[in-house]
Amino acid sequence: MLTILGFVMIATFLVLIMMKKMSPIAALVLIPALFCVLVGQGAKLGDYVLEGVGNLAPTAAMLMFAIVYFGVMIDVGLFDPIVRGILRFCKADPLRIVVGTAVLAAIVSLDGDGSTTFMITVSAMYPLYKRLGMSLVVMTGVAATANGVMNTLPWGGPTARAATALKLDAADIFVPMIPALAVGLAFVFVLAYVLGRRERTRLGYLTLDEVVEAEPEVLVTAGGGGTEPRKSLGGGAGSGAGTDADAGPAYAADGGGFQGLDPDRPTLRPKLYWFNAGLTVVLLAAMILELLPIPVLFLIGAALALTVNYPSMTDQKARIAAHADNVLNVAGMVFAAAVFTGVLTGTGMVKHMADWLVGAIPEGMGPHMAIVTGLLSLPLTYFMSNDGFYFGVLPVLAEAGAAHGVSSLEIARASLVGQALHMSSPLVPAVYVLVGMAKVEFGDHTKFTVKWAALTSLVVLGAGIVFGII
Repeated sequence: MLTILGFVMIATFLVLIMMKKMSPIAALVLIPALFCVLVGQGAKLGDYVLEGVGNLAPTAAMLMFAIVYFGVMIDVGLFDPIVRGILRFCKADPLRIVVGTAVLAAIVSLDGDGSTTFMITVSAMYPLYKRLGMSLVVMTGVAATANGVMNTLPWGGPTARAATALKLDAADIFVPMIPALAVGLAFVFVLAYVLGRRERTRLGYLTLDEVVEAEPEVLVTAGGGGTEPRKSLGGGAGSGAGTDADAGPAYAADGGGFQGLDPDRPTLRPKLYWFNAGLTVVLLAAMILELLPIPVLFLIGAALALTVNYPSMTDQKARIAAHADNVLNVAGMVFAAAVFTGVLTGTGMVKHMADWLVGAIPEGMGPHMAIVTGLLSLPLTYFMSNDGFYFGVLPVLAEAGAAHGVSSLEIARASLVGQALHMSSPLVPAVYVLVGMAKVEFGDHTKFTVKWAALTSLVVLGAGIVFGII
């Protein structure tokens, strides 16, 4: 019964948000609460929710301070050279813009943190998509899928979890998977090319001069800064929060060229560029080396960034206020997701669902448990957290494989296949940063992305089989 109710609960949630009958926050809270009562454990709802909140509280704290930190870095101009480089490559060609989105997301994903990747990618690309009337779900879909493939890096999480759960060396799992993952990433670039051609066919090709000449004069500001007339590229999306007047850096194009980020916004701190670059490098290095917990690193980093760049208390409050909407939306979504995961885990639904799936594997598939694991990783990592899959399900799959002579290393490698799809799961906090900053409905993102992400995962699995890795 718990197995059926678990699948029904997840299906109900997905249908309601994709049909836009409920907001994600409301669905994440009310649907699991209802099903908790239906399974006869309503009295324990509070305990399940508090346990879920406790488990996700560090993630919420990390996201809150990461948004503030990278929001400030965008405000002060740290990423302006990267954005200008991407804009020069993309020009006003929809095909180049979509491919540039995939490349940028893949490069930034090297830091191992999805939230960071999405904040930087959306900040750079959002103005172009808005100005040219391109589909924003193309941006979120490509970024999420590229990040999902790169999320398999040893410091990204899944590989380390698999190594810990099966008592293996992370390098032994990851290094042999590099060819298959490279094929998966190449497929993402091909997908970006195809989607970009579709957008170019739909919208046509504009030159830079046409974009600049067609843009009307409007007033824009940079986080409460000046009000000089400029040519906006489609709204202050730099921080993904608030209105044009308080959303961080403004995006502009003037007669001097297609600049993207307003080069005259008052929040810039050009004299502190190398301090901010050094601070970011140190922060990311400390995160990779795990010198301190990630929430602590971002808390300290945000405090330093605010204090050094904006010594005035008034300026600090203005910067925090400029990013407050995004912080509140993301943190609220994470804590709402804690209700969903808390009930799913606490009631035993996750365990029963996983046991049912494992038990449904035909005996004849035993020698092919690595392939079975790869296929199961798609739905299981989408419908449950990475912790639940790698620590709860993977050991069972590895044990079943061992009984048929399949090594734990093969099982561990196959378990990474589903990460391209996992990054668009409603249980991944970073995806709410992505859709929130891009101003895309989560349901729209899900409908568009799931099929492409699942196909990417299958490409990785196929490549692994062809190369003899899985």
